[in-house]
Amino acid sequence: MLKKLAFLPIIFLFFNACVDKDEDLIIDDTLENKEIIQSLYGIDISEFDIVKDTVRNGDTFGGILDANAVPNSKIFEVAEKFKDSFDVRRMNVGKPYVLFNSKDSTAQTKVFVYEKSRINYVVVDLRDTTTVFNAQKEVTYIEKEASGVITSSLSQTMEEENLSPYMSDKLSNIYAWTVNFFHLQAGDRFKVVYTEKFINDSISAGLHDIKAAYFEHRGQPLYAFEYQGDSLQLIPDYYDEEANNLRRAFLKAPVKFSRISSRYNLNRRIKYYGYKLRPHKGTDFAAPIGTPILATADGVVSKSEYRGGNGNYVKIRHNATYDTQYLHMKSRKVKVGDFVRQGEVIGYVGMTGNTGGPHVCYRFWKNGKQVDPFKQDLPASKPLPQQYREDYQQFITPLKEKLDCINY
Repeated sequence: MLKKLAFLPIIFLFFNACVDKDEDLIIDDTLENKEIIQSLYGIDISEFDIVKDTVRNGDTFGGILDANAVPNSKIFEVAEKFKDSFDVRRMNVGKPYVLFNSKDSTAQTKVFVYEKSRINYVVVDLRDTTTVFNAQKEVTYIEKEASGVITSSLSQTMEEENLSPYMSDKLSNIYAWTVNFFHLQAGDRFKVVYTEKFINDSISAGLHDIKAAYFEHRGQPLYAFEYQGDSLQLIPDYYDEEANNLRRAFLKAPVKFSRISSRYNLNRRIKYYGYKLRPHKGTDFAAPIGTPILATADGVVSKSEYRGGNGNYVKIRHNATYDTQYLHMKSRKVKVGDFVRQGEVIGYVGMTGNTGGPHVCYRFWKNGKQVDPFKQDLPASKPLPQQYREDYQQFITPLKEKLDCINY
């Protein structure tokens, strides 16, 4: 098994960097666990028989409670009076629920709990006066470290090795403006300092956030630190070690984890057309049908329509200089006049118009002329304001030391 793990394309190493620490998580199985056993979702379970189940095909809120002796008047009251807190029509197949049933012969459900997610749940208390409220399980955040060496695409490796997609997705978001994830090279590598969510201090709920990252792409080191200035006008963003914003005015690509199937090429000749010159003024990103297509920059939708060989397409006006266009969509999610933000979903990959396979043809316009986006010197976002620089350097110093101490 150890030999097999040694050959994973991406290897995550969770360990203690530079200094010895205690184990990540030690669970006290004495008093704390005894208290947990006596209480579930903050309800004393000694008064009830507990029934745990999951929503199945055909299950409804009314059907479940009706089968457990709850009067129709109570069911109707929850459905109508508390729809803002709990829409009973939106119970999803596979989600867990718990019935707190009376211990008498009626076995009537007194409290119903539906888990919306691993953290969020809704309590329907049917005792006496009916109440409905949303709550969260106790969540703690544990800081961890990870590193990896890449020999294939980030997303493909994650999928093939059954590793969490959230880490790769987060990294791709952080470096979306500086790293072309369609052209990662063998030997590219990364380190991250991140936080992981734990429910009741023991059950992992997955990745919470990446606090700092180091990505080495084609031998170029790229640091990223999450930071928010002391101002309501600023939002958390990622900056390098010199306080330059990692964001650029345009994303590298309109889809995540895809591949370029055809580049911008004014000298393209196609055998099917007798090798006649047929310029390709777009960049084709092949992706499965239904893959979300993202606006590569903020702007206003100038066109959203179906037309000839373009099929379903959207065009966005970003400013007086730049426009972008997205062709062959399965469906469009925006209309003319909509203001869209960078990274917002504007449609979905399809095969409408003239296309031999599912992809999005991404066209980039500069001063009214179609150009190759990969050959443009695109502007960067503004760096961190000067008044925050000193605080920023103090903030990132220990994080950078942690990154530098992580081994591969």
